[in-house]
Amino acid sequence: MNTTSHPTPRGLVTLRSAEATDIDYLVELNKRCFPAMAEENVVWTRGHLLTHQRLFPAGQIVAVLDGVIVGAVCSLIVTLGDDPYRPHTYAGITDGGFFHNHDPQGDTLYGADVFVDPEVRGAGVGSILYEARRELCRSLNLRRILAGGRLHGYAEVAGEMTPEEYIHKVELGEIRDLVLSFQLREGFVVRGLLKHYITDPNSKNNASLIEWLNPDYVPIEDEDQRKVRVAAVQYQVRKINSFQEFADQVEYFVETAHDYRADFVLFPEFFSVQLLSQDALKNLPAPEGISRLADMEEEFIELMSRMAREYGLYIVAGSHPMRRGDTIYNACPIFSPDGSHVSQPKLHITPSEVKYWGITGGSELRVFDTPKARIGVLICYDSEFPEAARYLSDQGAEIIFVPYCTDDRPGYQRVRICSQARAVENQLYVVTAGVVGNLPSVPAMDIHYGRAGVFTPSDSEFARDGILAEADPNVEMMLVSDLDINDLYRSRSSGSVRQILDRRRDLFSFSSNLKNDLPGLADEDFTPVNIFDPEAE
Repeated sequence: MNTTSHPTPRGLVTLRSAEATDIDYLVELNKRCFPAMAEENVVWTRGHLLTHQRLFPAGQIVAVLDGVIVGAVCSLIVTLGDDPYRPHTYAGITDGGFFHNHDPQGDTLYGADVFVDPEVRGAGVGSILYEARRELCRSLNLRRILAGGRLHGYAEVAGEMTPEEYIHKVELGEIRDLVLSFQLREGFVVRGLLKHYITDPNSKNNASLIEWLNPDYVPIEDEDQRKVRVAAVQYQVRKINSFQEFADQVEYFVETAHDYRADFVLFPEFFSVQLLSQDALKNLPAPEGISRLADMEEEFIELMSRMAREYGLYIVAGSHPMRRGDTIYNACPIFSPDGSHVSQPKLHITPSEVKYWGITGGSELRVFDTPKARIGVLICYDSEFPEAARYLSDQGAEIIFVPYCTDDRPGYQRVRICSQARAVENQLYVVTAGVVGNLPSVPAMDIHYGRAGVFTPSDSEFARDGILAEADPNVEMMLVSDLDINDLYRSRSSGSVRQILDRRRDLFSFSSNLKNDLPGLADEDFTPVNIFDPEAE
């Protein structure tokens, strides 16, 4: 969000997006705001807040006064179908507090939390945060805001009236409730009672279901609004005499992808090793060859950047050896239409890469936001490790690109079968592209087996067998396919199976130690928020 400033009786309050550096402070502030709920383990952990920022950064907002955070908003987008007022629990609607069920194609902004430092309550910070959430709802053209509002004062009168009666009296103004009375003043209306919503002694685990309807909402009739076209290049390596010959071959495919109106074009892993077939570089010992190829990084990056700008598409540029200090990584640069790029290193290095080239595995894995889709990259061997794809899925990936370089059919089959499995178990698209042809004068690049493919979840929304398209094997060509991102979310919410929603997080936990994670995350940072405990009543 854009940073905005708002006058209050206590001074100027600034609203901005929450950042990773805020997380430790927000965890402590949340505990101070809800001490009773902290005792029930219904407050945010570092793992929760980190995941919120990754999945839906626009929905995480902080209020700053005199350089100190004094309040925050946590929100996600959900799809509630034909019955938006159906009963639900806090843990259920927020996926244990982690927001993994955040649905960018949903029509409802769900208010998971608003908390304000007790020291500044009454200064209008809460109203400013509520207005920020309403503005977010308007800007995203969402139908409504829904939330479960704890009945903060109900425990004091639980022996005298039912929760329904309590809500009615608050609506009439006969009772003042710290939470619900404020929400009613902010323009929300009560749509029902949520029993067993959250473990909270003050409310006896009850909450009101409240709604704010967006008066500016415009129904979207274009069902094709999230179609993405991908082009996977089955690239044939052959002898060349100059860098320009390599550039001409690459540009032919980028231009063709542009002519087919592709949004993304994927090249294979190590396709730039073709540069070592030049007369001045051929038959070099493998370590020297990979070192010389790493020296060409700047020229390679400039070529790809220029083409991304000129043709106006995203280039997932296979992989190229990149030297950082004394270490060489196998990394995939992803170029945006403005020519900028980010790189994803290969994490898992094959024995042959270590033996012949001395390549080191990276330690960062990221999801990249684009206007078309949230994408991730797993380079070849990385696709054979389910944890890497699960991590990307948990961060909101919709498409995973897998550039690969395999020398024989068994190697290709490992990548193909595992890529299809990753698509099924994470309910996302996986696009693969491999090298074909041979380079007899380049050690460790003698023969290749490749067959580009596009894999989908296996359900009625998608193509038979979960295979959207596959190229003919071992011939140079480009595979062009259209992906419907909306189908992913329909499948995730109402498919015949729902691997994402039906995961047994109570039985299996997942954590990572990637460099792009917060330091020092522990198991307790990935504990779901406490589900309702019947014994608490």
